[in-house]
Amino acid sequence: MNLILIGLPGAGKGTQAEQIVDTYHVPHISTGDMFRAAIKNETALGLEAKTYMDKGELVPDEVTNGIVKERLAEADTEVGFLLDGYPRTLNQAEALESNLKELNKDLDAVIYINVNKDILMERLTGRFICRTCGATYHKLYNPPKVAGTCDRCGGHDFYQREDDKPETVEKRIDVNLESTNTLVDFYSKRNVLHTVNGEAELHDVFKEIQNIIGDVEK
Repeated sequence: MNLILIGLPGAGKGTQAEQIVDTYHVPHISTGDMFRAAIKNETALGLEAKTYMDKGELVPDEVTNGIVKERLAEADTEVGFLLDGYPRTLNQAEALESNLKELNKDLDAVIYINVNKDILMERLTGRFICRTCGATYHKLYNPPKVAGTCDRCGGHDFYQREDDKPETVEKRIDVNLESTNTLVDFYSKRNVLHTVNGEAELHDVFKEIQNIIGDVEK
């Protein structure tokens, strides 16, 4: 079962990826893990990627595509794979299509976890932290038992990380929205795209994903 999981930040890809891997026993392949492994193993592409990462620059598509191809050629992917965080661009999607053909592998399904932007904003901007002890809360999903008071230390001084502030989150979502829409269009034309409602309860989202995988496996 060869799968790709796509969705905007906050859509719940990480949670669903864990459940897919635990249930179907396929390797979870993320770009971060691939880069770390390639660098650790000192492959030519890994060392090339490291030169960009050390300078804080984005790794070029051709290097990323090559590292993904190397990873997909490893023996554990014979049972299938779950790609998460790749492809991110049209260039990467086209390269993956070409590389899978060379590796004689078919893509069974691209699962798009779709969540409305307003809900993503609520999910991603709701986190706040106790300045005294570092306890983390969420205004919707994990508020303090007593409003304005830390459960752990009784402190009243809270703050938000820059990454969690609304203007930062909105920019992050908007940047990802364009590339996600491009991928949705690309895979829709290839009849492998399956959209699930990421606004449902977590177990219902996974049930929908299981139904998709069951249909594809028939």
